[in-house]
Amino acid sequence: MATKQPPVYPDEPKIPILPNLLTAGNLLCGFFSILTIFKGMQLPDGSPEAFDCYQQATYLIFAACIFDLLDGRVARMCKADGPFGREFDSIADVVSFGIAPAMLLARAVLFDLPVPYIGFGIAVLYLLCASLRLARFNCMAAAPKKPNQSMDFVGLPVPMAAGAVVSTMYLVIDVTTNRNLIIDPFWQIVMAVVMTVVSLLMMSRVIYPSFKHVNFEKRGTIIAMLMAVIAITALIVFPWIAPALIFLCYLLYGLIIRPFLTRRMRRAIEVYGEDDVDDEESSEK
Repeated sequence: MATKQPPVYPDEPKIPILPNLLTAGNLLCGFFSILTIFKGMQLPDGSPEAFDCYQQATYLIFAACIFDLLDGRVARMCKADGPFGREFDSIADVVSFGIAPAMLLARAVLFDLPVPYIGFGIAVLYLLCASLRLARFNCMAAAPKKPNQSMDFVGLPVPMAAGAVVSTMYLVIDVTTNRNLIIDPFWQIVMAVVMTVVSLLMMSRVIYPSFKHVNFEKRGTIIAMLMAVIAITALIVFPWIAPALIFLCYLLYGLIIRPFLTRRMRRAIEVYGEDDVDDEESSEK
């Protein structure tokens, strides 16, 4: 009589410490942003205390963007990128760039739209598109690599989508409401349109640069270095205005500007090195 074999379980994945600590920072920023939004909901509308809560939630979403920018880059530098980090990063992104921005915009803008339930629909659309975008990205990343496969993003990346809608709300509040949450109906409609467009761009086939090939050894072009200096200076001098302009420039670059640029101009702006140029040219032969 054959003896019964013990069950066999899949191997545990390797979990690199440093990249996943940064991803955990992304997740925690999203979690605390949601808690801060809940706290603001319990305060009177238009009060300075409520505004402070939503402002802190905005800062936490921006901080999550920074953690998300760093974790993948650190993983590649340590040669520790793998399926676990990719899945963990997507879970964190759903919280920080899906749920948190949808809640923030819904409370600050969408729930007060003139037409009932439109705001709920837009918030749900954004959350669904963000989740589907992340699932699509993971499927494409897990598929076998094609020769000379591009590292650019297909569709607007979820962190950039979250940054675009949150920073636009941040700018509208500063310009039109004397930094409270009583927003004019016209600007509410503008924000609703922006959030709808951003949601659809996440699921589009528009190509956006990933800048994954940029590292500390890469020689930057004068144009790229000048743009970086201008962006950093603007963030310091105009903290209410610059984030919206930076995210808007990235959104419009992939949607309108990049398709009409020559390969040479794209290489200059996106900081392609000689190896990247050779790969791109070989893929076009």
